[in-house]
Amino acid sequence: MNILIVDDEKVIREGMVRTIQQHAPSFRLFIAASPEEAVQVLRSHSIDLVMTDILMPGMTGLELMKLFFERTPRMKWVVISAHSEFAYAQEAIRLGAKDYLLKPIGKERIIAVIDRLHGEWQNETALSLDAAELKSSLKYLREAIFQRWASGLDIGCFDMRPLIQRHAAFHLLMVNLNSDRSTHVEHFMVENVLSELIDQHGHGFVVSFDKQNLLGLVTLHSACDMLNLTESIKAQLKRIVKVPYQVLPSAQMSDFGLIPEQLRKLRLTASAQVYEPKEWGGERAIELAVQYMKAHFHEDLSLERMAAYVYLNPVYFSQLFKQKAGQGFKDYLISLRMDQAKLLLSSTGLRLADIAARIGYQDIRHFAQLFRRKFEMTPTEYRQQREQPQINIHNTITDQ
Repeated sequence: MNILIVDDEKVIREGMVRTIQQHAPSFRLFIAASPEEAVQVLRSHSIDLVMTDILMPGMTGLELMKLFFERTPRMKWVVISAHSEFAYAQEAIRLGAKDYLLKPIGKERIIAVIDRLHGEWQNETALSLDAAELKSSLKYLREAIFQRWASGLDIGCFDMRPLIQRHAAFHLLMVNLNSDRSTHVEHFMVENVLSELIDQHGHGFVVSFDKQNLLGLVTLHSACDMLNLTESIKAQLKRIVKVPYQVLPSAQMSDFGLIPEQLRKLRLTASAQVYEPKEWGGERAIELAVQYMKAHFHEDLSLERMAAYVYLNPVYFSQLFKQKAGQGFKDYLISLRMDQAKLLLSSTGLRLADIAARIGYQDIRHFAQLFRRKFEMTPTEYRQQREQPQINIHNTITDQ
């Protein structure tokens, strides 16, 4: 947990630092001698808990709290007050502060407040991670269920009512790709385009139905129509997709039970109106390659494979990539993987072997060598460093 202590009294700041360090040495501590210094810290670091004095020269602790409370709703606040300032403390609690500390501050009181708020922070962090994982899992579950539904297959006891209620009137939208020439990157690009444009014109989702087809379901905004959406999709795909493709919309529907029949009709008409898109320029090819690498860095991505994805000669692709991205393909891929490794080392307790596998390396020794070459320390040293408390002390006139 990252804690910022804001107090213009040096003895208070240092006393709180000693108490917290001795009790919880893994916490990162930041110190500010004024609200102005606190603003700088809050803008440049991710802070979980602010412990601030109320009355200080210049901005008050309440004004500091009001400034950041709505911007960072998950950040917790504890106010520090003297007996004569208790009315201010009550106002801070009304505004959303979690607690207050009355001067002179006892160690036991500090530890009790820290432990309670750390427990809350851990629970909220776990819930946030669970929510993100659940959202991702539900997306894949919904796609799998919808794919079976659209194919006319049994979906067991899965309840489709929430989806049906959300889309009382909808259109299906199928993009058919030449399966002999299309690749995973084609599906990736088309799915991105469809998802983005559906969100602009209404609400819905996209599923990769099979190797040849992507299927979207969209409920349009009242001011939008299907023709505009279809033309927007064609214009975007013409710029980025090189294989032959078709965009096949349905009429407006209101009965989910008719989806399998409508999908069958769309497939029957898939031989009509094949659009041959223009080739994209080299700059766009590198942009798409970078986008794909960021989403798939953990896979086996060779220069030759990526060049084939964007239909460029490997030598030319290598030269163009370095020119546009500012570094070579291999170095860029390593940077993506190492940045993810740093995130996993600092935010999880995964073993090094598991982290290496997650970012695309089966050889842990090779992973460790690359990490050390880039950051001049081993993965273990980096994790240990992150676990040490880091104290930022800003010296001001009041400290002198």
